[in-house]
Amino acid sequence: MSEQQLVLMRMPLGPLGTNCYVIGDKAVGEAFIIDPATPEVLESLKKHDLKPKAVLLTHGHGDHIGGVQEIVDTYHVPVYIQKGDIPYLLDPELNLSAYSNPTPIKVKADIIEVKQGDHITCGAIDLEVLETPGHTPGGVCYYMEGLVFVGDTLFRDSVGRTDFPNGSYETLMESIKTQLYKLPDNTMVYPGHGPETNIGYEKQYNPFVGA
Repeated sequence: MSEQQLVLMRMPLGPLGTNCYVIGDKAVGEAFIIDPATPEVLESLKKHDLKPKAVLLTHGHGDHIGGVQEIVDTYHVPVYIQKGDIPYLLDPELNLSAYSNPTPIKVKADIIEVKQGDHITCGAIDLEVLETPGHTPGGVCYYMEGLVFVGDTLFRDSVGRTDFPNGSYETLMESIKTQLYKLPDNTMVYPGHGPETNIGYEKQYNPFVGA
């Protein structure tokens, strides 16, 4: 796919500045929305004449799913999530919104379970699912050549928290080493918070998990 057809946007949204991503193909006029913290992302789609094909979730925490319900209700699109995090969509204590949001978040949607190795397509965009549990039991990343959306698995010079319910530091380290650090060094990493980075940099400099 040519760069002219690819749309890739990052929008820090919500009180925690969660990075919501849109990746779309202008040739088909559709896009994936990844981790919509708020429904504000829809305005950006309209500016690019794109319609959402689906919502892709890296995990089920409230700061990553706050905009899902409005998107689903408006466009009737499915939500992709790994089965380990499906309970988070309906449990404000698990998704932590009971403690941080004025209104606890519950999501009712057409759920499509993803698993390791699945491919999700939108026009010429082909995202591969990488299972990366640790931050949550059902954490996943979405990879295509040259880039990977990692949610709260990996950050620039840091890693995701594991002190929330069902988190596991050991599992997270294993996920990063066996899934993300196997990708080419020049793969751009788009995290759930903060600036982008790349695999080669993190393998060399990340103080929590080296190659």
